[in-house]
Parts: sequence; C-alpha cells; structure tokens
Amino acid sequence: MNMEQHIKIEKRKARELRKSNWWLRKKQNAICYYCQSTIEEADVTMDHIIPLSRWGKSIKSNLVPACKACNNEKKNKDLFDWTLNGV
Repeated sequence: MNMEQHIKIEKRKARELRKSNWWLRKKQNAICYYCQSTIEEADVTMDHIIPLSRWGKSIKSNLVPACKACNNEKKNKDLFDWTLNGV
C-alpha cells in the first residue's frame, strides 16, 4: 500500500469515528490535548497524534480533541517534533 492509499483509507475511518458516540462524548466539555484550553463543542477538531502522513492510524488511541489553532500549527508533525520546536 502506498501513502496515498493509506491516507484515503484512514481518512474514511476518521469520518466514521466522527459520527460515533465515542467522539460525540469526547467533544462535550472538550479540552485541547495540546494547550489544555477549553474548546466549544462546535470548534473541536479531531487530530491524529501520529499524523496520517507518517503512517498514523485512525484509531481511538491516536485521536484526540484539539483546538483549531493547535491542530493547524501542528499540521503533519508528530508530537515529539512539534513540541521540540517550542510549543
């Protein structure tokens, strides 16, 4: 499987998980995994701790609630690389 196929499959899995009761509960009273700020339910984003572009998976243990600012800043970095650069 190449990276393009991997990302397509994992994005599909993430879309399904966004509809799940597990994610709906995560969105309620959410706190950003990265900056620990409270996030309004409508503003919660789903972030892959290990990005799909680094062969991350759309599994519960790799998915966290994040504020839009942190999610946009982290982009496709893994947590170690992102925090190493001053966040």
